[in-house]
Amino acid sequence: MHPGCHGITSNALVKKLIIQIPCYNEEATLAIALGALPREIPGIDKVEWMIINDGSTDRTIEVAKQHGVDHVVDLGYHQGLARGFMAGLDAALRAGADIIVNTDADNQYNAADIPKLVEPILRGEAAIVVGERPIAEIEHFSPLKKALQKLGSWVVRIASGTNITDAPSGFRAMRRDAAMQMNVFSQYTYTLETIIQAGQKNMAIVSVPIRTNGYLRPSRLMSSMSSYIQRSIFTIARIFITYKPMRFFLVVGSFPFAGGFALGVRWLILFQQSPTRARVPSLILAAILILIGVQLWIFGVVADIVAVNRKLLEDIQLRIKKVEYETTSSSSSSSSSS
Repeated sequence: MHPGCHGITSNALVKKLIIQIPCYNEEATLAIALGALPREIPGIDKVEWMIINDGSTDRTIEVAKQHGVDHVVDLGYHQGLARGFMAGLDAALRAGADIIVNTDADNQYNAADIPKLVEPILRGEAAIVVGERPIAEIEHFSPLKKALQKLGSWVVRIASGTNITDAPSGFRAMRRDAAMQMNVFSQYTYTLETIIQAGQKNMAIVSVPIRTNGYLRPSRLMSSMSSYIQRSIFTIARIFITYKPMRFFLVVGSFPFAGGFALGVRWLILFQQSPTRARVPSLILAAILILIGVQLWIFGVVADIVAVNRKLLEDIQLRIKKVEYETTSSSSSSSSSS
């Protein structure tokens, strides 16, 4: 069994699963998404629904309540998908969730596949499960977007050391202890960062094929293709610097160092052939490039030390969260039973 894969097996009935849906002005589609959600899942004692209202200005909350949502988390103002996702995890953990399922309000993902999504967790084989969409078959995805999805997933696999084939998929299930360890720094999206974190923390993360529904509305994350590309590149680069700093700065620093070294060798060869010509500009450029490369390598060493400190802080944070969430969930259970 993979490290960290314990506590839930097929023989143990999971007490509570919470399905969370981040929402931003989803009045038109939320009822459809909620209407498809299950209330019973094999191996689960209780299924609850939660929406995270990310500053909606329409009737999102009213629609949610009309359709039987158990929990409403209201962020007050628009803070973005990543903040909404993390707020949902926090609220679900406080409500005593053993498993948290995340899906979208636009009904993109087929809710009938939720049992398939949580099955590896129930069997004790995974801490996180990501739904793998049939991207090649999705008609409203342009060829460029399909190519970018594949490229982004490949980069995430390299950075995380995992085998997740659809990294941007927001349809995923997460065990309680895995959710406690998530820290999303990006304000854009949580999908890529959480997979890389899971890989770096040696969590068992797998993907399962899932179905998608018809097209209801344009993506809120992609206002334009150029914006999508820029944000995705920035997100992946930032995550890579955070979790693989030594490798990142080693690779980046190697380019100017190699260029400076090559110029230095060229200068030596030319100087031996013609000692009377100093070729000072080439020598200065070579020295500058070598110094830049060495400085970037030093940044890598410093960043790696900072990363070690960050891991220690995350361990402390996890211990505090466990105490806090267990206390909160016990209090809520006592009040509900009384």
